[in-house]
Amino acid sequence: MLKQIRASAIAPALALLPARMSGRRAEQMLLTVGLQESRLEHRRQLGNGPARGLWQFEKGGGVRGVLEFHTTKALARSVCEARGVAPTADAVHAAMEHDDVLAAAFARLLLWTDPAPLPAVGEVQQAWALYVRTWRPGKPHRHTWDGFYAQAMEELA
Repeated sequence: MLKQIRASAIAPALALLPARMSGRRAEQMLLTVGLQESRLEHRRQLGNGPARGLWQFEKGGGVRGVLEFHTTKALARSVCEARGVAPTADAVHAAMEHDDVLAAAFARLLLWTDPAPLPAVGEVQQAWALYVRTWRPGKPHRHTWDGFYAQAMEELA
């Protein structure tokens, strides 16, 4: 499953962004966050919640943040244009449920909003801290993170 997500969502998403946003660190974070948020299976939040896409974005949170943040808004608009989606929170949020490339690109952009560099592969605690700072999960599940991180590392090895 991870190999398929890398090929069909993450690689095309990273190709839409500047080369400096790609690499093993980015893929490690995208895979781990995707596993943590949706097991990379659920494109609609379980229990009829508001989050959409494999990286579980909420319209007024991550989607709006990426569209408006000074370091990501131009890139977000470019991604939206490439994916044929209006650069509005409503349109992006709706499209993420069906467009994994859009969702992966916005996930990478959300990570880009953090001023710290991406943690080196293997820095599990620093990766967790970045995830918590950027996704701001309502009910963080730290106990699952290390296992998902290890799965992602194995895929990238």
